[in-house]
Amino acid sequence: MEKEEFPLKKVCIICSKGTIESIYPALILANGALMEGIQAKLFFTFFGLDAVTKKFIKKIHTPVVGNPSLRLPGNIPFPTLLGILPGMEALATSMMKSQMEKLDIPTIPEFMEYIVAGGGEIFACKLAMDMFGLKKEDLIDDVKDILTVGEFYALCGGQGTQILFI
Repeated sequence: MEKEEFPLKKVCIICSKGTIESIYPALILANGALMEGIQAKLFFTFFGLDAVTKKFIKKIHTPVVGNPSLRLPGNIPFPTLLGILPGMEALATSMMKSQMEKLDIPTIPEFMEYIVAGGGEIFACKLAMDMFGLKKEDLIDDVKDILTVGEFYALCGGQGTQILFI
């Protein structure tokens, strides 16, 4: 008996961390979905809110302490012990952004604009907003709304939907 296949129609991506290596995968997946004609909805919660907060969106960094997968140019593992030295996080972030610029990868604000222009939707988590004392005016204009988890899940229903947690 042949299995019935259901094409992917919608991706709902939850981003909970405010680092380059968490935010960019969420943005790349959402943008890629839109380019393939798949609906994309992004939900930023907890420290992921940094990606949609005016104060922090341009200050997203790469943590070095406790990041065993961090690599230097040439795919050389970064010794995590060096992460405790002053300036190492800024250096790692600068190197990562430089590599992305060489590959013509958009900045986080640019990606947000592309996603919204492509029909994607960006949401902020109400609970996290309340926890951090944030208001709607603290968020970038690309955020469509502030939702509870239940309200976000209600947007994620339907056959052919995937929910991704990053």
